[in-house]
Amino acid sequence: MTLGILNEASPSEAVLAAINALALSTEHNSRGAVFTRREVVDFILDLTGYTEDRPLHNKRLLEPSFGNGDFLFPIIERLLGAWRKAKPHGDPLDDLSSAIRAVELHHDTFRRTRTAVVELLRSEGLAAHTAAVLADHWLSQGDFLLTTLENEFDFVVGNPPYIRQELIPAPLLAEYRSRYLTMYDRADIYVPFIERSLWVLSEGGSLGFICADRWMKNRYGGPLRRLVAERFHLKVYVDMVDTPAFHSSVIAYPAITIISREKRGATRIARRPTIDRTTLTSLATELRAQKLTADTDQVREIATITNGSEPWLLGADDQMTLIRRLEGCFPSLEEAGCKVGIGVATGADKAFIGDFDALDVEQDRKLRLVTTKDIISGEVNWQGQGVINPFAESGGLVNLDEYPRLQHYLEARREMIASRHCAQKDPTKWYRTIDRIIPALAIKPKLLIPDIKGEAHIVFEDGALYPHHNLYFVTSDDWELRALQAVLLSIVTRLFVETYSTKMRGGFFRFQAQYLRRLRIPRWMNVPNSLRRDLAEAATKRDLHACNSAVCKLYGLTLEEQSTLGVNKS
Repeated sequence: MTLGILNEASPSEAVLAAINALALSTEHNSRGAVFTRREVVDFILDLTGYTEDRPLHNKRLLEPSFGNGDFLFPIIERLLGAWRKAKPHGDPLDDLSSAIRAVELHHDTFRRTRTAVVELLRSEGLAAHTAAVLADHWLSQGDFLLTTLENEFDFVVGNPPYIRQELIPAPLLAEYRSRYLTMYDRADIYVPFIERSLWVLSEGGSLGFICADRWMKNRYGGPLRRLVAERFHLKVYVDMVDTPAFHSSVIAYPAITIISREKRGATRIARRPTIDRTTLTSLATELRAQKLTADTDQVREIATITNGSEPWLLGADDQMTLIRRLEGCFPSLEEAGCKVGIGVATGADKAFIGDFDALDVEQDRKLRLVTTKDIISGEVNWQGQGVINPFAESGGLVNLDEYPRLQHYLEARREMIASRHCAQKDPTKWYRTIDRIIPALAIKPKLLIPDIKGEAHIVFEDGALYPHHNLYFVTSDDWELRALQAVLLSIVTRLFVETYSTKMRGGFFRFQAQYLRRLRIPRWMNVPNSLRRDLAEAATKRDLHACNSAVCKLYGLTLEEQSTLGVNKS
């Protein structure tokens, strides 16, 4: 698989207009602006090897989104310090003009930071003209993903912007997709930032980024993970969960990655360092050491993390060993006869959802709806909501002429319903919900699982309600659902979700379909009758200790493996 910039053609007028709109925006969210603490910046520079004991004036460094200069100012200070040691009588314009290349999209931010760079250079003793010329050599205003870059770079460092696709103008998003194969599925903008930064690394060069860790496990990160696995070396990973790495809080937890353009090798891992200069300086030294000290408790080394497009498993060694054993011994959840899905998204809940009894449509055009509020206690306590069903049994939309009450109801809300993207794509189907509604799902017993939870929250629903889109569901014609509930409530399922999921602010994990499908379970025919009863009884009583005990027997976990999971600590 070859990845890279696919299209070098000049951007269209529509693309240029979209870029300009983002460049003039006053909203931080639209620019993905998050500011990094100085101690963390210095830590990343140390990890990449951008240190004053090296001839930095002979190296080239790229900062793809310099913002207010969180990375740029420490970079300049290190560059000047190294240059003065190496060439105390050198000419700054001759020696330093090509040492830095830094890009920023936002006009006002660019101007403010350029002024601050000139002031910094003046304070370091450079003449006004020299400072201005260097700033103009180093800094450029534009879209990094479309900017022409000359030659390669020994270092690429920074905090790439975090912008969801919905905030990117359609022409610009299409341009990115045409140029970057890692702009895949729901990838956020930082993913192609990483891709392009990797491609411009020189042989032996290093990238050091701090950004959201979602791409390391999520579906959309697959192409980028493959690129790293095939062409680069993941040298260092530092988990920044629950650390104040930024000047503001972020929803997704960040991680620091150091990736080099060299032969693949082992990855060094550290977790949740204290954010102070002394601790981070010491940790950087340990992470960069030729050999790990035998008594280190802050750094460990894993021989193989990257594996094609597979998610990166970065947990403890003994837990990863257990995961690999279970994956080798048992089929996946769906291979074992279970189906994982997500409830209905309407695109206009205020129109399609309401009090069931008050929804003035034909009786067969509405279904009882279950939401997260209905299962908050761990059992189903239906609050009386319903959802409109515009679909016929055949799968197409019903003819509204045959349902006058439904037609009147929808026409009264037509403006809201027809303004949705899915309705505008095909105006003849303006009243469809985003997802097709299949009434047979409502009457099928199922397990319901909220998307984001700190602990497994698996609720049995006996076949009366249709799930909302904030709920995942599991059904099975093979497994008895109460027994399966015990498995999903167990610490083994939590291990799989923790391993493959990304953690959110507040310590919550995402129990999404893509992670649940990673779970391995035995086939129901291979589960002894006595164990079937134990599993079902434990789930019915919501006895988590009994669930774990039965599930350990189900998987044949050794005492050592149970200890790895913490089962025998309760």
